[in-house]
Amino acid sequence: MKLWEKGIVYQIYPRSFNDSNGDGIGDLQGIIQKLDYLKELGVDIIWLSPPYLSPNNDNGYDVADYYKINPEYGSMEDMDLLIEKAKKRNIRIIMDLVINHTSTEHWWFKEAAKGKDNPYRDYYIWRDKKNNWGSFFGGTTWEKLDDQYYLHLFDKSQADLNLKNPKVIKEVKDIMTYWLDKGIYGFRMDVINVIYKNSLENGKRRFVLTGLEHYLSTERNHEILKELRRDVLDNYDTFTVGETVLVTPKEALDLMAKERKELDLVIAFEHMDVDHFNNKWFKIKYKPKKMIKALDKWQTALPWNCLYFENHDQPRSVSRFGLIKYHKESAKMLALVLLSLRGTPFIYQGEEIGMTNGDFTSLDEIMDKETHNVWKVGRKLLIPKRKLTKMILKATRDHARTPMQWDEKGWVNPWLKQNKNKSHINVENSLKDKDSILNFYKKMIEFRKNSHCLTKGEYKLISSKKDVFVFERSFENEKLLIVANMTNKERPFNVNNDVLISNYSDKISYLRPYEAYIVEVK
Repeated sequence: MKLWEKGIVYQIYPRSFNDSNGDGIGDLQGIIQKLDYLKELGVDIIWLSPPYLSPNNDNGYDVADYYKINPEYGSMEDMDLLIEKAKKRNIRIIMDLVINHTSTEHWWFKEAAKGKDNPYRDYYIWRDKKNNWGSFFGGTTWEKLDDQYYLHLFDKSQADLNLKNPKVIKEVKDIMTYWLDKGIYGFRMDVINVIYKNSLENGKRRFVLTGLEHYLSTERNHEILKELRRDVLDNYDTFTVGETVLVTPKEALDLMAKERKELDLVIAFEHMDVDHFNNKWFKIKYKPKKMIKALDKWQTALPWNCLYFENHDQPRSVSRFGLIKYHKESAKMLALVLLSLRGTPFIYQGEEIGMTNGDFTSLDEIMDKETHNVWKVGRKLLIPKRKLTKMILKATRDHARTPMQWDEKGWVNPWLKQNKNKSHINVENSLKDKDSILNFYKKMIEFRKNSHCLTKGEYKLISSKKDVFVFERSFENEKLLIVANMTNKERPFNVNNDVLISNYSDKISYLRPYEAYIVEVK
């Protein structure tokens, strides 16, 4: 098995991970300081969210220069040192590759903005008149500059690149080669199935994302991924995981089929949509049976999955799919499920200590650009302020971006409001507590790595009655049964086999709230 198949991935959002110099912003030296912590946790691969030079309208996902480091995070020397010191600990790094768009502060766009005759004009997508496409961040996808409009599927500060231009493809290959030569292990490819636009015609009317049929998972998109694999990635030992918008299992299989040579792994979202109505801003009550159904669907459909419950774009899992009253129990249950399914587990910073959603009470405390854009759109639609505030405070991406809680003191002048519960939910306390969520993650990761069933085995759903997720993992003559009560209610369930690992210290003849365990089937 390759490293990415048997290993544990840990996502770091640099701005919020660890501040080494007291300026309130996380940095590369701060990550270096915590490499031993990550090694002890059992991490094999770091997914590093963008550290590139950026005006930070979208915290690095608006790249101003792919070859420079944001000075707030440090220098290129710091980046080189991080790669080197991580590798000494047998930890590899994958970088975010953002090639759907650049910042409007990128020098390519500044040149393009000088006029239609500028050679960089064709690096981006321009139109004389707007079409009816809708932005992922709300509102229109077009911004006027002089006598034309440029396309932005996301914020207006993120201008879409023109992947029909061979020069842009060449630039992308050069960027990838530069970073792979530095010793990184590969890339997490941002919104990678929307990078090629077939046409700029008006789209079919949808609630938000009008125009999808012109750019979602196009055939040329697949061809570009094959070209990047053939001309760059195949020259290195690499791992690529693609963030894929609105992807179906069939489309995911097309993207990651080994014979097609496109991506190694696909980040899908269906299980992240189980508490949404239409889109993430319209929340509905979470029902565990929908989560079980989505997980089982993807486990059955794909040979290998990207396993995750959190990332930088999602509210905290224990606040969504667990219950604060049962903080430890529900966080550990989610950990046991995550680390028992078939695929590569991705842990997001702070998930391993059960960090919760932020303490935000008003829009003034939110920094996320998407949230502010949605507020503006919501007000234009005449959604009452009180209702709109409630909506955005439930779903804002900033819930995942509050500063990592290392100790009860917290950060000095943090860039984003930190949680009050840092006083008791923090790494320092967790390391001292044998029963902590962190120590359960360590135990579960070690168990997984030593189990052929969990690292190599097949998956089979056994039952989902009464929101108890029961599945089997098997390899050759070995079988494990995973039982997870995904509710805060007691549930009737009992097996006589000895428990190998559990989130409760003892076993009784029924399942307690959020109780989860693994038993060996003999």
